[in-house]
Amino acid sequence: MKISRFFRVALLTGAITMGLPLVAGASGSGHRAGKAHHASGPTGTLTISNAEFLWTCGFSPYNASSALLAFGPVYQSLMFVNTMQNGKITPWLATNYAWSNQNKTLTFTIRNGVKWNDGSPFTAADVVYTFSLLKKYPALDLNSIWTVLSSVAQLGKNKVVMTFKSPSVPYFYYIADQVPILPEHIWSKVANPVTFKDTSPVGTGPYVIKNCTPHNVEYVASSKYWQPGLPKIKTIEYPAFTSNPPANTLLSTGGAQWGFQFMPNLKAEWTSKSPGNKYWFPPVVNVSMFVNQKSDPILANVAVRKAISYAIDRAKVAAIGEYGYELPANQAGVVTPTFSSWLDKAQLSKAGYHYDPTKAIQILKKAGFKRGSTGHFKTPQGKPLDFTIISQSAYTDWVADLQVMSQELSKVGIQLTADNLAGSAYESDLFTGNYQLAFAEETGGPTPYYEFRQMLYGPSSAPIGKPASTNWERYQSSTTDNLLKQYAVTTSTSVQRSIMNKLQGIMLKDLPVIPVIEQADWDEYSTTNLTGWPTPQDPYAQPAPQVVPDFGVVLLHLRWK
Repeated sequence: MKISRFFRVALLTGAITMGLPLVAGASGSGHRAGKAHHASGPTGTLTISNAEFLWTCGFSPYNASSALLAFGPVYQSLMFVNTMQNGKITPWLATNYAWSNQNKTLTFTIRNGVKWNDGSPFTAADVVYTFSLLKKYPALDLNSIWTVLSSVAQLGKNKVVMTFKSPSVPYFYYIADQVPILPEHIWSKVANPVTFKDTSPVGTGPYVIKNCTPHNVEYVASSKYWQPGLPKIKTIEYPAFTSNPPANTLLSTGGAQWGFQFMPNLKAEWTSKSPGNKYWFPPVVNVSMFVNQKSDPILANVAVRKAISYAIDRAKVAAIGEYGYELPANQAGVVTPTFSSWLDKAQLSKAGYHYDPTKAIQILKKAGFKRGSTGHFKTPQGKPLDFTIISQSAYTDWVADLQVMSQELSKVGIQLTADNLAGSAYESDLFTGNYQLAFAEETGGPTPYYEFRQMLYGPSSAPIGKPASTNWERYQSSTTDNLLKQYAVTTSTSVQRSIMNKLQGIMLKDLPVIPVIEQADWDEYSTTNLTGWPTPQDPYAQPAPQVVPDFGVVLLHLRWK
């Protein structure tokens, strides 16, 4: 599945881990297919299994369909913010940072001696160019950072100074961790950076693209990488699958060592195959119904959204569709247990939203909807409550989730039809708003604020027909936008929690998004020949390769036994 950024509460003002190796982990001899290689350089081949879509062989880190392949292995950010360790910060292309001017100025010291994989030197000018490009082309500004930035400029030879319109400490995560830095000498020659496929990407990361077809991407270790002795894995093979079963087969039969997809019977398909087969499924963000109120006036009626929320048995969806590997979500939108301390339990309890089909029917009747002899609700004008929900066909668990949800909604007189689309068609319709309902997930960050911002922040959306980086349901609320902005200007934990309680109140009252289950960070991995995987005991990064830029961080930790 599409994986998202997440984890635990932290204002990203913590100290940088300085004076320590950027990548910690035991070294070891290289292996391929279990055979030792005695070489000082990178060796062996790691194969990744995942069901997503066929590869387009474009690697722009600013295209939602290709960023997962490029950001981390090829392109890197200024800092790595580990959302699984309270926002712990590790220097990458910058060696240091400092806030000043009452948290309205952020200065980065850019690392010396780094080269792009074509041999050209990486400089502070590349950083300034990248941020300037996002300003010039707002479609590339995926996290709307220029809504808070006022300027980015080079200071001296190796410093970059970012000035904000107001105190914006939470935006450090987006700016330092979520902006892949581009080479000016390549991208400045691109006619249209928004549509640029970037088929031969030039980055500062540990890997370069050697070959690509729609069915496989092959990475090879970069000889120009700036961390001495890394990476340890020479070749990465990343085959493409359009559904889970063949991807699961490749993994369970030993053809791949790393997977991140749903397996309906994890024991039979994975753990029983070898004592070295392990998994870790930490909860991440919500998988929700995104409600496109602009496409259907019936869905613009909050009574309909409330009825849908009450009618869905989330526990049943989690048990049947997800085999219990993922937890039921709550309408407040705060993922638990990951962010339990942020959940306003009293407000959620008062609002209700437990499974209650009887209440769903009562809400619809009170709102003026009429139930016919067949049990199907209609508007006073006679239009039936029939809705289509788009989903990703490759995700067999999502397909099963929607079957359960359709059955549940049918009981209260609402018809839900699933339109399970191939990956590229699904993403196109999702991003451009070409749907009534969508089963989808946004990314998150070190606190629930980040997922809420991506779900609800108006400036990050777009008119229907144009791609939106986030807020795919096109929700617009000045009150919500102002709350999100207020969160960004305060460093007070109590004020932040108060704001988050108000945002939860909006989720409970207005239901712009209907959370259904909590997305697990699917991660199946083999320890037979490899060591260095992230684990609950050593959560140095999010574990799934679809998480960026964590994908590249994990690759740097892996060693052959």
